[in-house]
Amino acid sequence: MYSDTQAWNHVHNEDMWIFDKLILSKRLGYICGPHGIDVPKPGRYVVRPVVNIEGMGRKARIIEIEKSTKSLLEPGEFWCEVFTGRHLSVDYIKGKQILCVEGIRDPANPLWKWSKWIRTDDQIEYPSIMKDLRCLYPYVNIEMIGDRIIEIHLRLNPNWKSYNGDEIIPVFDDYLEPLEGYQYVSSADYHRRGFFQKI
Repeated sequence: MYSDTQAWNHVHNEDMWIFDKLILSKRLGYICGPHGIDVPKPGRYVVRPVVNIEGMGRKARIIEIEKSTKSLLEPGEFWCEVFTGRHLSVDYIKGKQILCVEGIRDPANPLWKWSKWIRTDDQIEYPSIMKDLRCLYPYVNIEMIGDRIIEIHLRLNPNWKSYNGDEIIPVFDDYLEPLEGYQYVSSADYHRRGFFQKI
């Protein structure tokens, strides 16, 4: 299974758009734009880095934008319309779905701070935007909100690679108490210490 770094080093030049969340959003027809481009109307927009190889929702946030983005965004960030609905992470091997998990987050928490992830029975069709590429890249993960794809990775979900259970609870810097019926697994990454896995 590829990591993001390995995927970056193996991707064909013409397919580099997969890593560019702004180009992906434009190709999917979303209302979006880079730092420096005005939003079409005042409202709430999600802001993220255009490319974020390290993941974990770094710098992702929802903010109010009246018009100009020049003073609100950093170079290398983009804005996009906000989607609502369940957040799913779906893994495919050679175009066949092998995993779907749903992220649960307290709306008061930052976008990177998940309360838990649970395995689901949802069957999500392999994304049409990737169908011409499935023979080139055997491992694909998509992140969705509602029915909208927000990210594509050329690797599987790394947090479930050695776990066959139904639920994991991220453990962050501000919380580390044992939970009955769970085992702790160290997996440090951006404010996260590890996970509690349901036994």
